[in-house]
Amino acid sequence: MPASLQDIQRRITSTKKTGQITGAMQMVSTAKLSQIQRHTTGYQAYVTHVKAVVAHLAQAHVLANAQGELLEVRPISKTGILVVTSDRGLVGSYNSTVLKQTLDLISKKNLTPANTEILAVGGVGADFFKKRGFNVTYEYRGVNDVPQFMEIREIVKAVTAMFASDVFDELTIAYNHFVNRISNEYRVMPMLPITEDTLQIHAKQTGATASFASYEMAPSPEAILKAVLPQYVEAMLYGAILDAKTAEHAASANAMRSATDNAKDVISSLELQFNRARQAAITTEITEITGGMAALD
Repeated sequence: MPASLQDIQRRITSTKKTGQITGAMQMVSTAKLSQIQRHTTGYQAYVTHVKAVVAHLAQAHVLANAQGELLEVRPISKTGILVVTSDRGLVGSYNSTVLKQTLDLISKKNLTPANTEILAVGGVGADFFKKRGFNVTYEYRGVNDVPQFMEIREIVKAVTAMFASDVFDELTIAYNHFVNRISNEYRVMPMLPITEDTLQIHAKQTGATASFASYEMAPSPEAILKAVLPQYVEAMLYGAILDAKTAEHAASANAMRSATDNAKDVISSLELQFNRARQAAITTEITEITGGMAALD
């Protein structure tokens, strides 16, 4: 076999192996997506109740006179941004979208590395902001494919402790929201301090509503808030990371499907090229044989 044909054959074999790998990765990502969607459905029942209670308290204007470390509104000297990305690549534009949009957010808010604290959930985001001179105050790598509530609770403890210690004066979460299996959208959600305005934004983004504005509370509004608000922060952060992880699995499945389809297209093109080259080689051989026979005659 001529050298050019051997080269084409090697490329076909290599591309077929690559296509098999990306096809397998697509199936794995699709299975993870289905698993996390089932998990999210069960979690929604809990988070809906927590959101409803806090929304009721907000409508009753209980927050206006309440005190607590999660409610403390103070002058903004440091802004915290919690960025959720993946720990690896092969997820299409998933990471680049959230990182680019977060840089745009920082620019629009006139923030700088000097007055911005980055909290990174996911290795890609942590490495990205470190290279650009930002202080990555907190990073968490290795979030499970289907995040567990207790895992996220450790993140919440660290985040709320930093807010209470004045590491930053406000906290915003930036992540990719799962729309459907073929698309996601960048979402920014203010988290701390908890105010009535913050709750209204949460309600608008998540669809949480309250049906009444006042009711009797026991033992006291302060005691209720002390118990409910940490759960609310946990619920919102856990929901955001679940949402982001769902979008990640969808993006990974789409990227691997595109890679597999591209591999098939490349194989078809190479096989056509191989057949044409082989046909040309055979034609040349026949011509040489015919010419040789004619010379003998």
